[in-house]
Amino acid sequence: MGPAPPSEPTPRWVDTTSALHETVDALLAEPAYALDTEFHRERTYFPKLALLQIAWPGHLVLIDPLAVDVAPLAEVLTGDGLAVLHAADQDLEVLEQVCGVVPARLFDTQVAAGFLGMATPSLASLYERELGLHVPKADRLTDWLARPLTDAQCAYAASDVAHLLDVHRSLVERLTARGRLQWALDECEGVRLRSRGARDPADAWRRIKEARQLRGKARSVARSVAAWRERRAAALDQPPRFVLPDLAVVGIAQRPPKSLAELRRVRGLDERHLRDDLARQVLDAVADGLAARPPASDDAPPRELDRELRPAVGLVSAWVSQLARDRQIDTALLATRADLEALLRGDEDARLAVGWRAELVGEPIRKLVSGEAALAFDGHGGLVLEARSHRSLHG
Repeated sequence: MGPAPPSEPTPRWVDTTSALHETVDALLAEPAYALDTEFHRERTYFPKLALLQIAWPGHLVLIDPLAVDVAPLAEVLTGDGLAVLHAADQDLEVLEQVCGVVPARLFDTQVAAGFLGMATPSLASLYERELGLHVPKADRLTDWLARPLTDAQCAYAASDVAHLLDVHRSLVERLTARGRLQWALDECEGVRLRSRGARDPADAWRRIKEARQLRGKARSVARSVAAWRERRAAALDQPPRFVLPDLAVVGIAQRPPKSLAELRRVRGLDERHLRDDLARQVLDAVADGLAARPPASDDAPPRELDRELRPAVGLVSAWVSQLARDRQIDTALLATRADLEALLRGDEDARLAVGWRAELVGEPIRKLVSGEAALAFDGHGGLVLEARSHRSLHG
C-alpha cells in the first residue's frame, strides 16, 4: 500500500460559462485528471448527463450540465492530459454525446486492476485496497437531476474522483513492478476505441430476443417495425419500449395487421401507443416489411470447431482458469471461452494469437494441440502444462 492520500479538496460548484472556461484553462495544463459522470437514462433514449466531476491535484469541481453547456470540455478531452476514469465505458458514451469526443488518452482503473487479479472491482473496493480509504456506498435511487443537490449527494459525487489519481499512481507502480503496465494500457486503449456510435435502426430487431426467433416475412416485418420504433424513440428522446413494447413488435410481426381494427387487437398495445397518426405509421411500417426481402439470420455463426479439437476446449479452459489465478489476472482479461475457440479454429483475428496473450496463452495452447506439450495434474490438485514425453502408460 502506498503513502496515505492527501486530504480531499473542497468541491467547487461550476454552473457558469466563465467558471467552466476557467476550469478548462486549468485542466489544459495538467498531465492527468480524474473524471466521472452521473447520468440517468431510464426515461430517455440518450443518456441524460446530470453531473460531471473532475479532480486534479488540489482541485475538485462539480460541473452542473443543467446550467452550463459542457461542450468546451472537448478541448480538454482531446488534449495531452491523461483522463483517469473507473469503469469508463458508459461515461465515454455520455462524453461523446455531450462533447462530441472521447478522451485522447485513457486509463481505466477497473480494467487496470484486472491485471493485478481483481475481477471488475468497484471503485470503493479499489479505494480500500490501494489506499486504505472507506467511502460511502452509492444510493442507486439518487435523483442526480434534482436541484439543488444535497450536501450528501455532492460529497458522494466528489468522492468518486477525489482520490482516483492516487489509485492511478498506485496501480501504475504495481503494474510496472510486474511488467504489465503496457498490457493494461493496451486494454484501456481498446476500451477507448470501442464503437459507441448511434445504433442502426435496421438492426434494432436483433435486440428483441423473441424477434430473433422469427422467420420469413415475420422477421422482415419485425425489422421494419422495430426500425420505425427506434427512429421515433431517438426523435422523441424516449426509450423504445415507451413507443412500442417489445411484446407488441413481436405480435405485429407474427400476425401482420392490415387495418386499424386488426392493429388494435395486437397484444401489448393500447390507445397511448396508437394516438395521433401513430397507428398509420405502424401500418406503413408493416406494409414496408411485407414488401421487403427478409433479413438474413443474426451474424453468421463462427466456423465450427473441428470435432477432434472440441474436447480440448474444456481441458484448456480449466488450465486458463488456473493460470489466471496463479498469475493474478482477471480470467476475462486473460482469455474467454470464445477466445479459446477462436484460437483453436485458427481465426485470423483470434485475440490469443497476438501480443502478450499469444506468449502467455496462445503459444502454449498451440503446443498442446499439436502434441508438443501435455497437460497433467501436478499431484497437488493443480494442472501443469509440460513438455510431452511421448511415452504411453499402456505400452
